[in-house]
Amino acid sequence: MSVANEIYRQLGGNKFAVMTGAKNFIDLENGIRMKIGRNKTNHNWMEVTLNSLDLYDVAFAKLTKLGERKSLKEYKNVYNDSLVELFERHTGMYTKLF
Repeated sequence: MSVANEIYRQLGGNKFAVMTGAKNFIDLENGIRMKIGRNKTNHNWMEVTLNSLDLYDVAFAKLTKLGERKSLKEYKNVYNDSLVELFERHTGMYTKLF
């Protein structure tokens, strides 16, 4: 199983995509990149990569129409069971129905 598939599964899979408007998933060598829906931070791009400590580095940014990154926010060394909480706290969006 690829790293991108595992990260997608840990975020919540198809439920995550539907609830957050995530799309345009890109499989990176050691992670996943995606476009996310409107949220409280105006960040529309998210990247999760596996680092050498077997933890995740998460980056959120506003990607302009010309492909320029603005207002980058990064979180380092995130545990897999904290990915959803970090996403929800940062964006204000829920990843599943209760």
